[in-house]
Amino acid sequence: MKPLHVLVLSVFLPVAAVAAQEAAVPAAAAPEALAEPSMVIDAKGVTLAEFQWLKRPVLVFADSPQDPNFIRQMELIARDLPALIERDVIVITDTDPAGMSAARTRFRPRGFGIVLMDKDGVTTLRKPLPWDVREIGRAIDKWPLRRQEVLDRFPSGR
Repeated sequence: MKPLHVLVLSVFLPVAAVAAQEAAVPAAAAPEALAEPSMVIDAKGVTLAEFQWLKRPVLVFADSPQDPNFIRQMELIARDLPALIERDVIVITDTDPAGMSAARTRFRPRGFGIVLMDKDGVTTLRKPLPWDVREIGRAIDKWPLRRQEVLDRFPSGR
């Protein structure tokens, strides 16, 4: 197999396994899990307004799918998908500079970069290097909207 095919399979097979596992959950238990088949999508044809108040977009930009930083970032994301699902994250990838997606037009990345956004559509963090899911989760957990969600879910503080 070509290295790119191996990368794509290694990144999306865990996502497919998580989606299949969520599909086995009854609709009454997790309706939002059934509404979205994948949490990693391509930026082509996607507007960020679609996710406002529903998901926290994490945008991963690169000039090519073969960019080592892009490959590393996608490996890091694939390692701990449940932590991102728990925080209502949607990962949006854009590896086509010529395509000029809405996200690329808005953020104008130069090479590799990740952008973390909160549910209200505010850009909260930009990073020029790959970030571990643990670091992404810690950053999200500091945001006011996430802190309120946790407080609403666990009023006694856990």
